[in-house]
Amino acid sequence: MDREKRKEEDFSLPRLRAGDRAEFARLVDAYSGVIYRLGLKMLDDPQDAEDILQETFIKAYRYLKDFDGRSSLSTWLYRIATNEALMLIRKRKNVPLSFDEALDPDQEIEKPLQILDWCCMPEKELMSAEARLYMQQAVEQLSPGLRAVFVLRDIEGLSTEETSRVLNLSESAVKTRLSRARMRLRELLTAYFGERMSALGLVEPGDD
Repeated sequence: MDREKRKEEDFSLPRLRAGDRAEFARLVDAYSGVIYRLGLKMLDDPQDAEDILQETFIKAYRYLKDFDGRSSLSTWLYRIATNEALMLIRKRKNVPLSFDEALDPDQEIEKPLQILDWCCMPEKELMSAEARLYMQQAVEQLSPGLRAVFVLRDIEGLSTEETSRVLNLSESAVKTRLSRARMRLRELLTAYFGERMSALGLVEPGDD
């Protein structure tokens, strides 16, 4: 986020609040890439990501006059985009979604019997197109709340404090959800990486 924070120094908040179109166009140009990427990681659909991008800046332009500056512009834009993505997920699943509610009992993650340690996997295997595809599919299996925290913290690189502001959560809640998300992803990816490590001779078949 440091790069985005430095960008903010180039913008005139009074002009943005006043509806200056040229200044707003500069804001869009600076942040459209990260907002689109966030939408894509949350929804894994280019058209949905485009919709999130459009809705984020429509709402930003509409409500900039009310922006109080207590959070950074980048945090504020992330909050709008994340809310838009979560609302779309909720609409698809037709279920209520609230970060203020505690996780349901069936969302608690039981410790799996075995979790493979794939730290010894060659980097080219970890970064292969196939591995990235499996990772994205695993991220999509996370609950919306866990997915949002994981994407913001581990993919977008926001700090715990920034993530808590985006999601309106306490920092302790962010840490808890991130831990659960990471554990769940390791569980989901164990089978895939176990097969790859066996194929590479890094583990004996049946040891994973």
